Amino acid sequence: MLPRVIIIGRPNVGKSTLFNRLVGKRLALVDDQPGVTRDRRFGDVTLAGMRFTVVDTAGWEDDDPSTLPGRMRMQTEVSIEDADAVLFVVDARAGVTPLDSEIANWLRGADVPVILVANKAEGRSGDAGIFDAYSLGLGEPLGISAEHGEGTADLFEALWPIIGEKSEAGDALLAIDEGEDEDGVPTGPLKLAIVGRPNAGKSTLINRLLGEDRLLTGPEAGITRDSIAIDWEWTDPQSGDTREIRLIDTAGMRKKRNVVEKLEKLSVADARRAIDFAEVVVLMLDATQGLEHQDLKIASLALEEGRALMIAINKWDVAAEPSKLYNGIRFALDEGLAQVRGLPVIAVSAKTGKGLDALLTAAFELREAWSRRVSTSALNRWFDHALEANPPPAPGGKRIKLRYITQAGTRPPRFVVFGTRLDMLPTSYERYLVNGIRRELGFGAVPVRVVLKPSKNPYAEDK
Repeated sequence: MLPRVIIIGRPNVGKSTLFNRLVGKRLALVDDQPGVTRDRRFGDVTLAGMRFTVVDTAGWEDDDPSTLPGRMRMQTEVSIEDADAVLFVVDARAGVTPLDSEIANWLRGADVPVILVANKAEGRSGDAGIFDAYSLGLGEPLGISAEHGEGTADLFEALWPIIGEKSEAGDALLAIDEGEDEDGVPTGPLKLAIVGRPNAGKSTLINRLLGEDRLLTGPEAGITRDSIAIDWEWTDPQSGDTREIRLIDTAGMRKKRNVVEKLEKLSVADARRAIDFAEVVVLMLDATQGLEHQDLKIASLALEEGRALMIAINKWDVAAEPSKLYNGIRFALDEGLAQVRGLPVIAVSAKTGKGLDALLTAAFELREAWSRRVSTSALNRWFDHALEANPPPAPGGKRIKLRYITQAGTRPPRFVVFGTRLDMLPTSYERYLVNGIRRELGFGAVPVRVVLKPSKNPYAEDK
């Protein structure tokens, strides 16, 4: 296990900018207004050969624990329990504030090494703030500029005596086992993204699975902003096997015309990227609100990206007329998502835990179908039977010839059909082939791509 380094500080001192600088990617949302980060975000860092995990946290604010800023602070306090080191970030241009002093007092009582980082120290504008930071009593402050990448060498020198040995040990034991085995069965962690409209219960669901308040929740809509990935192990109650899952929480996605604020636009874009990285996408519905047009748009987005999709109807414990609700949602999904009928629909309650094991079982089965590869011989036997049962049309009295089919890839399953006059093949016949592949070859409700490729005429003259 790699050492863990926590970034702590008051709002708007540049914690997320430093996080992005260390991981080498723009993973955390960054904006000039305070309070952008709300949940802990993890990232892997390689700094001059030293590997560790860095954790971005919400800005520390002195508010009542019942308020949103207060709950954010509690999340930050919990984060240092398993930390190997803390990067306490202050703003060198603003100097030391009373809130900085309060954080420093709290950190002095914590049993974890603290490195004082004076950010925004580029040029001479931060000199006074650096000298002022000595008053916090946490040793010599490191003057850096996270935005411009200045001071990373000093950061390495400060971290190495604390985590260097553990980093080398963790690096030696680190083994990344992802992809597929020889039979095409996925072996890495299941990448499971939870998406949906605001307040559908996405973060509450993940907290219930983890058995802890890992993500910030509350009655306020739009609490989650960043897409947060959490590695977790689930014990299958039926087999007793332990299976790895990477849970990805995302920001709520409202109708495009309602998204006007810059931060919300960034959050929605981040959620879309999370879908790209996922294998299985769970669309969370609110049982008290039913299925809305926005839900269908989110589902279509996941299918367009080729992700395996399933539906979770949350708040089932308070649903009115559950049977009628379930049948209505099932009918609306089949009508609104005609390209993929029969999506798995699971009734759950994030509050009570109802249906969560069934949800995860279905997710693993869906990933297996999404990753399935069919041998060329079995594929063409099915293909011949499909053509015999329903031959292609003959527009203008000249029949369209479909010669053979091959599977070009998986995740999502992709197939290539070879033949002649394929530009004349109706869309309805393509749909017939796609539905047959799903039904007869075990792909179920996963998105299947079929490409038509004309056979080259060897007697045609090259032009």
